[in-house]
Amino acid sequence: MHQERKIIHVDMDSFYASIEMRDHPAYRQVPLVIARDPRHANGKGVVATANYIARQYGVHSAMSCAQALKLCPQAVFKRPDFDKYRQVSEQIHAIFRQYTDIIEPIALDEAYLDVTENKLNECSAIKLAHDLQQKIYAKTQLTCSVGISYNKFLAKLSSEYRKPMGLTVVRKEEAQAFLLALPIQDFRGVGKKTLPRMHELGIFSGQDLYNCSLKKLQQHFGKMGFILYQRVRGEDNRVVQATRKRKSLGKERTFDTPLCSQEEVEEQLKRLAQKVTTQMQKKQKQGQTLVLKVRNSRYQTMTKRLTQRDFFTNDVATLVFYSLQLFEQIQPENIDVRLLGLTLTGLDDASYQNIVLPLWQNENEMK
Repeated sequence: MHQERKIIHVDMDSFYASIEMRDHPAYRQVPLVIARDPRHANGKGVVATANYIARQYGVHSAMSCAQALKLCPQAVFKRPDFDKYRQVSEQIHAIFRQYTDIIEPIALDEAYLDVTENKLNECSAIKLAHDLQQKIYAKTQLTCSVGISYNKFLAKLSSEYRKPMGLTVVRKEEAQAFLLALPIQDFRGVGKKTLPRMHELGIFSGQDLYNCSLKKLQQHFGKMGFILYQRVRGEDNRVVQATRKRKSLGKERTFDTPLCSQEEVEEQLKRLAQKVTTQMQKKQKQGQTLVLKVRNSRYQTMTKRLTQRDFFTNDVATLVFYSLQLFEQIQPENIDVRLLGLTLTGLDDASYQNIVLPLWQNENEMK
């Protein structure tokens, strides 16, 4: 790998559940699900993650909590503590920065590192990965799986290959054999909707995908077909982006008892706006588009957005004022709200102070 890029993908093992098992040893011997207990939440909610004992029963991320309970009635449900998880994630990223500044975070529990040139002047990415795993464990008592390859696609696949506590290397000369042997569902981009269509076309493995023509893949899968055609040939020219620009920032809340009055909606919008403005100020961002998300008791989801020429000011009153206007367009009467979400998109750095005209002006001043 001396002549190639050296990319490491780090994926923490069952991150949220592992933190809770570290902090509460009693959880280590039981099936643990990080989610609201469906027995106390009207059966609602989804699984954030589960430990490996629970996964043996078929429980997995994004599954409904009710389904997780059916599969594993003896499971222990623990509400997620995202503030704590973020703090641990920051500790891990501080370790990453000991090796390189070219870090692309994907989530709290995973990131790409380009170590082609690194702060330790170590030419072996394998030695760096081993050292990285040991330092993360020494600092956090948590394990991670690591994939090493010459591009991001293969590094990600490699980290998933032997979880937990795995370390897998895929060199350029090994890539083709590695990819051809994989089941088709292991390729990123082949999800629940795409997989049945792949099977209909007789594509069950990397080898089947490799044998499929580019024309056929594009005909059935469009742009993703072209990407898969490249990936199965070990091609991925994406660089590790050291600074990923955040596209949006928002908060949402689900209510056990639906909101049914304008006053209740306004109060909850104030709370959401407070959280959004705090985060915007903390991240030193400003946004041009305000998005309101509303879900009712029939699980119908509606969104409305408002885009301004200038950026929204980061204050609660402004966001509440405009979000109430959007809400009136969604539910002018018969208010029934199970979920409210408030998001600012079109973000940019808050590098200057906006000059904002008053919401109302005297008509004489306008003449």
